[in-house]
Amino acid sequence: MKLDQIWYGKHPLRFILAPLSWLFCIAVRVRRQAYQYGLLKSHTVSVPVIIVGNITVGGTGKTPLVIWLAQFLKKQGFKQGIVSRGYGGHAEKWPQQVYPNSDPYLVGDEPVLLARHSGCPVVVAPERLDAINPILEKEECNLIISDDGLQHYALQRDIEIAVLDDIRRYGNKHCLPAGPLREPTSRLKKIDLIVTKGAALRKEFSMQYDIKSLRRVIDDRVLHPLDVLRGYAVHAVAGIGHPAKFFTRLRDSGLKVHCHEFPDHYFYKQKDIQFNDDLPVIMTEKDAVKCQRFAGPQHWYLPIEARLPNRFGEQLMSQLEGIKNV
Repeated sequence: MKLDQIWYGKHPLRFILAPLSWLFCIAVRVRRQAYQYGLLKSHTVSVPVIIVGNITVGGTGKTPLVIWLAQFLKKQGFKQGIVSRGYGGHAEKWPQQVYPNSDPYLVGDEPVLLARHSGCPVVVAPERLDAINPILEKEECNLIISDDGLQHYALQRDIEIAVLDDIRRYGNKHCLPAGPLREPTSRLKKIDLIVTKGAALRKEFSMQYDIKSLRRVIDDRVLHPLDVLRGYAVHAVAGIGHPAKFFTRLRDSGLKVHCHEFPDHYFYKQKDIQFNDDLPVIMTEKDAVKCQRFAGPQHWYLPIEARLPNRFGEQLMSQLEGIKNV
């Protein structure tokens, strides 16, 4: 049974797991208060810190938002660095500087995307502070963006941004393990900005995706707009938090899709993306960074770019201006 059936459906097992969720919520609350009252050490750094994260398990669009933030803030004159946990990375030593051509097996797939598109230094380490120190020592940064660090209370933050999925939202509203919540929904009351991937409710900001032209995985060559394949059959490969959205996007563009779903952050083998036909294979860019070394000419990826309303940027800048050490 998939956890999604419990977390986002009405499966009765959620009631059996509910007592464990209550214990989880208590532990989360005690841990957070321990940081608030100084029982656990929370570190500050010399520049403002923006945290981008979510209160649910799984992908909600944090990486495209972090890229948008980096590009937007650069236009406003900031020199920011990005830190991340490097989830899925297998490096033996941390921290690790991430470059556009870094091996995702060592540093994680999402940090490689951040390095390719953000235009700023990216460093990963399981402890965010370990990643921040090299940036501040080597780079002229006056701002830090922490990717996926909402529950990492060992790092003080100036602005918190939470990202939600417009369809899944909070699932069954239970904390782990009965539901997908890392923290109770009441946590959102203390969040500075809430971004929703898709349709937004009151006091939320809608993040939309602009779909770019297909690119070939092996050499990043731009091919053609997605709608050129309207009416054609293709294989679709996705190892992301919510693959169904990617598959739906392809279907909505008129493609006949053979879906191949993999776990989030899955590290592919060549056989995973080889099929016994001549059909095109389309994947996300997050998948493509892990498949580039053994992809063929039939493998393409679909780039996306986040788009947010002007008022989100205005509110973000207003909050930054209120921080003393900017």
